[in-house]
Amino acid sequence: MKFLIDAQLLKSLSDFFNLKGFDSIHTLELEDKNKTKDRQIIKLAIKDKRVIVSKDNDFLDSFLIKSEPPKLIMVKTGNIPNPELIKILDNNLTKIISLITKNNLVEIDKTDIVVQD
Repeated sequence: MKFLIDAQLLKSLSDFFNLKGFDSIHTLELEDKNKTKDRQIIKLAIKDKRVIVSKDNDFLDSFLIKSEPPKLIMVKTGNIPNPELIKILDNNLTKIISLITKNNLVEIDKTDIVVQD
């Protein structure tokens, strides 16, 4: 599975997915870095079949209106320390991967992982 981590999340989240054996890139690795426009991020996700991981509600709006990006993981934990977010992901990674494989929208908050298809 391939991921594209949006600018609102730290690069260490992309590093986490890579360490777990996935193919993950962060917007910092793109030509325009964290200034990459949402539309460009979506186009890349479609082209490379990547799941966008973001906190940005603009991606959620685009998903709900246009079904773009095709797959989205929304992080709805609020502002928590990055190690805490990575711990939530690590503790629930099998479930998250299973859900995003079968569904197009998964939301993660501090206490639950929810499918929103």
